[in-house]
Amino acid sequence: MEKSFLISIDTEGDNLWRWENEAEITTQNADFLPRFQNLSEKYGFKPTYLTNYEMAKSESYVDFAKDTLKRNACEVGMHLHAWNNPPEYDLLNGGKYSAAPYLIEYPYEIMEEKIKTITAVLEDTFERNITSHRSGRWATNEKYFELLTKYGYKVDCSVTPHINWSKTVGGRPENFGSDYTKAEEKPYYISNCYGNILELPMTVRVMKSFGTSSKNDIMSIVKGMYHKLKGVSVWLRPSVDNVKQCLELVENLKKDDSEYIMFMLHSSELMPGGSPNFKNEYEIEVLYENMEQIFESCSKSFKGMTISEYAEKVGNNGRN
Repeated sequence: MEKSFLISIDTEGDNLWRWENEAEITTQNADFLPRFQNLSEKYGFKPTYLTNYEMAKSESYVDFAKDTLKRNACEVGMHLHAWNNPPEYDLLNGGKYSAAPYLIEYPYEIMEEKIKTITAVLEDTFERNITSHRSGRWATNEKYFELLTKYGYKVDCSVTPHINWSKTVGGRPENFGSDYTKAEEKPYYISNCYGNILELPMTVRVMKSFGTSSKNDIMSIVKGMYHKLKGVSVWLRPSVDNVKQCLELVENLKKDDSEYIMFMLHSSELMPGGSPNFKNEYEIEVLYENMEQIFESCSKSFKGMTISEYAEKVGNNGRN
């Protein structure tokens, strides 16, 4: 099977790392997506914009996505942030959330209504079936997959192999995220009473390497030595100073039996100040320089396609 390059963009409001209970969520980052789309198309790649509720209501984003869909140059999938996705439901009886709540913290019937609502909004807005999904804050469970399958989703990409979110608090202080330390790196089907949903785990690999940072201070050197000895979980998720690590990951995946590689960012990371990761225009320019190198390397060995296109390709090849 030919190797595939998948671009997954968590398409959501501005700087949700700083979100506080009941705070207004803006969507200015939608205006910065055309530049990223142009870069992707330059290399023959087709992003999947995993879209949450506030972005589905953003006129700027909807116009951009509709135009790009008409050209068959992207996919719109679903991304669910439970705290901002109707219907409203107070988990804490008027109290303040410890952090942004996971969907899996809500009663089953509320989980279903939230999935039903965002699915209808996306399908009505973009006039097509929505079949790909990523959970908010990477949290999943059996009930979540069951509901996704019930509402027509064919593929999920929420699982992050080697990553443990079980110390990351949810809306209630006693609730935490999912533990994927033992998760598969390769695609697999999740079966439930409504059928099957294909899981495409995020590209995360344990690598033993120096060069995790461009900094030369003592702490960075010590950290690099530790990574060389023990290994570190590496994502295909560029930052200001990890391009060497990302390129090494790409080279490793070119040689092994991986059938795809999945890149990810948040839409707000493409806007100066839209995230804590890229705080100004200079850091955005560094990001684009890094992405150019990554895309150039991937274009030599991987074919670009959307997440749902890849899921269809897997199904057509008889995986079960």
